[in-house]
Parts: sequence; C-alpha cells; structure tokens
Amino acid sequence: MDAIVQADQSFFLYLNGIHSPFWDPIMVFISGKLSWLPLYLLLIGFLIKERKKKVYISLVVIILLVVATDQISVFIKDSVQRPRPCRDEVIGAFAHIVNGCGGKFGFVSSHAANTFGVAMFFSLLFRKNWVSMALIIWATIVSYSRIYLGVHYPGDILGGAFLGLAIGYGMFNLEAFIISKVKQ
Repeated sequence: MDAIVQADQSFFLYLNGIHSPFWDPIMVFISGKLSWLPLYLLLIGFLIKERKKKVYISLVVIILLVVATDQISVFIKDSVQRPRPCRDEVIGAFAHIVNGCGGKFGFVSSHAANTFGVAMFFSLLFRKNWVSMALIIWATIVSYSRIYLGVHYPGDILGGAFLGLAIGYGMFNLEAFIISKVKQ
C-alpha cells in the first residue's frame, strides 16, 4: 500500500508541477461549479427535446444523481480520511496551491464523481459518440484542474471517476425502469 501512496504522491507532484501564472485563473474557473451552468443548461435543453413529457422523471433522476455522487463521495472522504495534498505533512510544502485548500480530506474527489456521473448518464441517454467524447473530455479537464489546483491526488480523481461512472450508470438504469413503468 505504501508503494501505491508514494506513486500517487509522485504523480501528483509531477502533474501539479506543470503550472504557470497564465493557467492558474483558467483552472480556478474550470474547477468552479457555476462555470458548468451553461453546459448543464445545454444538456437539459437536449433532454427536454429527447424526453418531451417525461422530462420531469429525468430531471428528478439527475438531481438524485448529483446528490448521490456528492454525498457518497463526502461519506467516503470522511471514512477514509486521506488528507488532501495541500494538507499533507510530507508533500504539502511542495504542492502548487492556487486557490486555497478546501476541506481536510480528498479521497474521493466530489468534482470527479459529479462530472463523470453526469457524463455517464448523458452518454447513455444520447448514445452519440461525439456527445460521449465531449463529456468525458470535459469531466477529465475538470478533474485534472483539481490536481492542478493542489487539492487532489490522481488517486482521488480515479476513485471519484469510478464512483461517478457507477452511479451514473445506475441512475440511467433507474430512469429507464421508471419511464418504462409510467403510462404512455
């Protein structure tokens, strides 16, 4: 286990070390939750077009998806209690911290869980390669911004991504089940 932790720390220091004053405010913007609003509105617009009268079911499931990814990731953080890199006594002094440190614990990343959960849900819903690729790229960039900003290890991101993908898949199946049971 120590070898995995050391590899994660080394990879963090490498990725976090690739920074410049130019990218700092861009990564803060990318990491900000309100920055995602135009994309969410676009996805909801497509959802309305796709689901028409049953859009309310999809919207409730999406809300459940975001709440589940967020709350389960927080539960895992509180259970595992792995300090964020910016709070780590060993490497914290070497981390490039851009915009504060956030909470005490980092495993798993809520940003990664949320974005990959949304990406999985909408990829399965629309079943278009270009949509899936765009959403995965978006989730990856948002997740990388968390490493860049110094608040998550790569392992935190991977854990959050897997959690989000699993919850997104489950919520898509829940939505499909509910829609199949609702009268036409």
